[in-house]
Amino acid sequence: MSLDTVKHANETPDVEQPWSELGLKKDEYERIREILGRRPTGAELAMYSVMWSEHCSYKSSKVHLKQFGEKAPQSDAMLVGIGENAGVVDVGQGYAVTFKVESHNHPSYIEPYQGAATGVGGIVRDILAMGARPVAVVDPLRFGAADHPDTKRVLPGVVAGIGGYGNCLGLPNIGGEVVFDSCYQGNPLVNAGCIGVMKHEDIHLAKASGPGNKVILYGARTGGDGIGGVSVLASETFDDSKPAKRPAVQVGDPFQEKLLIECTLEVFKEKLVAGIQDLGGAGLSCATSELASAGTGGMRIELDSVPLRDATLSPEEILMSESQERMCAIVEPQHVDRFMEICEKWDVIATVIGEVTDGERLEIFWHGEQIVDVPPGTVAHEGPTYHRPYERPDWQDALQADDAAKLPRPATPDELRAQVLRVVGSPNQASKAWITDQYDRFVQGNTILAQPEDAGVVRIDEETDLGVAMATDGNGRYAKLDPYAGAQLALAEAYRNVAATGAKPLAVSDCLNFGSPEDPGVMWQFAEATRGLADACLELGTPVTGGNVSLYNQTGDVAIHPTPVVAVLGVIDDVTRRTPMAFAEQGQLLYLLGDTRGEFGGSAWSQVVHDHLGGLPPEVDLGREKLLAEILISASRDGMIDAAHDLSDGGLVQAVVESCLRGGQGARLIVPDGLDAFTFLFSESAGRAVVAVPRSEELRFTDMCGARGLPATRIGVVDGDSVDVQGEFGITLGELREAHEATIPALLA
Repeated sequence: MSLDTVKHANETPDVEQPWSELGLKKDEYERIREILGRRPTGAELAMYSVMWSEHCSYKSSKVHLKQFGEKAPQSDAMLVGIGENAGVVDVGQGYAVTFKVESHNHPSYIEPYQGAATGVGGIVRDILAMGARPVAVVDPLRFGAADHPDTKRVLPGVVAGIGGYGNCLGLPNIGGEVVFDSCYQGNPLVNAGCIGVMKHEDIHLAKASGPGNKVILYGARTGGDGIGGVSVLASETFDDSKPAKRPAVQVGDPFQEKLLIECTLEVFKEKLVAGIQDLGGAGLSCATSELASAGTGGMRIELDSVPLRDATLSPEEILMSESQERMCAIVEPQHVDRFMEICEKWDVIATVIGEVTDGERLEIFWHGEQIVDVPPGTVAHEGPTYHRPYERPDWQDALQADDAAKLPRPATPDELRAQVLRVVGSPNQASKAWITDQYDRFVQGNTILAQPEDAGVVRIDEETDLGVAMATDGNGRYAKLDPYAGAQLALAEAYRNVAATGAKPLAVSDCLNFGSPEDPGVMWQFAEATRGLADACLELGTPVTGGNVSLYNQTGDVAIHPTPVVAVLGVIDDVTRRTPMAFAEQGQLLYLLGDTRGEFGGSAWSQVVHDHLGGLPPEVDLGREKLLAEILISASRDGMIDAAHDLSDGGLVQAVVESCLRGGQGARLIVPDGLDAFTFLFSESAGRAVVAVPRSEELRFTDMCGARGLPATRIGVVDGDSVDVQGEFGITLGELREAHEATIPALLA
């Protein structure tokens, strides 16, 4: 078969093309023909198909995502916002921090180890492409039922992939979550986040400007792994009848990525780069079209110059390949030799594959024949925009009417005690040490707090002890009950977690995981969640700097719970003053901050004890969240509290047990007036935290809370070697530890 050149495409307008097999709709294919004024070549069709996929073009979601810009709060900290590889915020002292969360869900189900590993590699390169040194990673994870056989296949591979790749890069894994729910059976969520640090003047953007500047592809050779990978996978529902929609998953090499990181940071330091883009989803199709589109001219690429691992790859396959550990740099001619020297020093393959032109077209050649001639913006940024129909599902009212308050409650202290042990030892509330111990949390020596703390904290300046904190949260059960409130609760919890360490929340990244956008009910969930998150970010003053949308997360016609995962980044001036979660000293006074109401919709108790999901999630009060955060930050800074732990899944008793086990100390609790023991222990009302206050600071702390109008109720003292609820029951730390720590190893043995 002869090469499909631009000339040949002009001469053969009626040739049948496999647009449907590449994931394009008929009207999308006709739109491509309209843009080009002819049929596309095979290479052009490949580029448009991956770049117009759901993963790359956000065609179903961008009409809703624009709220993050329209409702963005004013923020002096924002340096780079939505639209680049990752957002960048000012954290003071001349430092900037870039951070982002993305998904690698579908590849991780097909090949758990490589799917998760390359998810880490991809997010790290996004951070690197901004000009930053990556300093830490996080991993919010969702799996099917903990006792399902397939969970034993997927989870160990995912965890090994995350640990194997991140540990080899020398990046501490400081946070994340692990959630089990049968709704994720067959469609786990593997979200990965990264934090990077740089000086303000080191920020780099993805653009190709300056005619005559060279386009250099460097890093690993291009292979056949991941052809059309995430860009196609993320646009399709899993269906066993469509094996063609399960292309090869990318294969990662963390040692190659480590060399790539150090090489890239050195060329940045010598200011040799005029523009840069990592190669992730859609590979060269993305890098070339986005760089050219964001620049001031065109680009000419000699595709046969691309170093290959497989010499049999066709031009279309080279353009669609998502082989890992690759970057594309725009370099001025006088800097090319030095750029190549640095690449050779780090044993990184680097090849000039083209140059920036003074035209307006992206032109790609293969052995002298032109195979692509397109306006780059139409590939990169002008894909289809869908106003998908959406409507509230007809089952939503019945779900909300099925109130968890009607569920039978424990009738005796012994029943209450037994249910505490059940919740504390349930898969979602149990210790995740079996998982997190596979990650290096302290490599580089700047990790201040890591799992299971409320937020991860890393030092970014060893002289001043300036640091940043990051937490990720998301409760799909809450979002199923009310996606608007569920998204706000995810933000509120991450915001609260960051504040609990003493850090000031600054900005947000998100990873929005939903089912098929072709389902009006799912699209309603997405619309409500994005509206809720945008409204809450505006009220809390935390702008969305970027993120990711992952759709088609369902098997057949069964969608996952709507799962907006929200990452909040905060700054702490002095990491030596951070607040840990552990109750570490006898005699510390325990205070409950916030209001406790009988809120059990979507709660851990209702799930564990009754296998129930119904009612309404906890009420959201963003004003209270801001006040609570201010109190936690001030108390940490001024030495008024020794420990703090936010209240969320599992309620007060879960938080107290975790803090007691973390510090090796018991606690005696008193049920406050106006509350029954059950509500006191298991309510999941938001806007709350438990803190340990030194006796010497009690008056100062309570005066501050009183003056600011934050309810602060003394509920007990750190004491003994058990958790005792006065007049109800006691459980030794040994029994609690056994219940809390034995679950996950037993399930995965």
